[in-house]
Amino acid sequence: MQDGLEERIEMWFAKGAEAVGDERAMAAFLELREGLERGALRAAEPDASLPLGWRVNAWVKRGILLGFRLGQMTEMGAVDGLSYVDKATYPARRFAVKDGVRVVPGGSSVRAGAYLAKGVVMMPPAYVNVGAYVDEGTMVDSHALVGSCAQIGKRVHLSAAAQIGGVLEPVNASPVVIEDDCLVGGNTGVYEGTIVRMGAVLAAGVVLTRGTPVYDIVRGEVYRATADRPLVIPGGAVVVPGSRPISQGKGAAWQLSVATPVVVKYRDEKTEASLELEDLLR
Repeated sequence: MQDGLEERIEMWFAKGAEAVGDERAMAAFLELREGLERGALRAAEPDASLPLGWRVNAWVKRGILLGFRLGQMTEMGAVDGLSYVDKATYPARRFAVKDGVRVVPGGSSVRAGAYLAKGVVMMPPAYVNVGAYVDEGTMVDSHALVGSCAQIGKRVHLSAAAQIGGVLEPVNASPVVIEDDCLVGGNTGVYEGTIVRMGAVLAAGVVLTRGTPVYDIVRGEVYRATADRPLVIPGGAVVVPGSRPISQGKGAAWQLSVATPVVVKYRDEKTEASLELEDLLR
């Protein structure tokens, strides 16, 4: 990365529509996009000095938004195969054997500006959006989504139909973070800046948002997001879908319940045995 990239991105972003058509603005954006694809730049990155252990690089997200502003709609893809219409600044990525990324045929796509480390496997169809960071040994299973700027750690398994939400605006908002060695079960949704700590297990059907309280029946705690802090799932927690009764009004009279995730245990040897992935598939 050349010196001064952050300053140049901030300058061109601040110029708004004036940046459109300027080759210098495009050069700054392309440098940023290349840095994202190499993993040298990240929308958020680990920082042990901060309370949550993660730092949001808002200028990187502004650079991604700059790319949308600069790009013109164009037809892309093969004339006799898959074709699509999108911003010219964000074509689909292509991988070579030397990249060490396995993209199984069947409709998967990775947008330019996303990073996939060696050993990542994508089962079809799956999608990784711009600004996302997917680390070594992770599997993105069928129908899984890795949203814009989401940060996925090493050896994570995103099971079939798992949805990892994206975030570009507001630019200061935290992206979803799934730390190393997590299992995200099928049809699970993780949204709105939630941080899932190392080794946690989200069972099939769990949904985590800023408005979702999570009840830990092991430690006797309730985890909630606040105005300045996202929802954080503890390391090693095993989270399953649950429910809690409505205590007032018609909900109580009709004996209704609302869905809520529940931490029922923390990982142990039995859990480890059930989470072993089939190495032959990799």
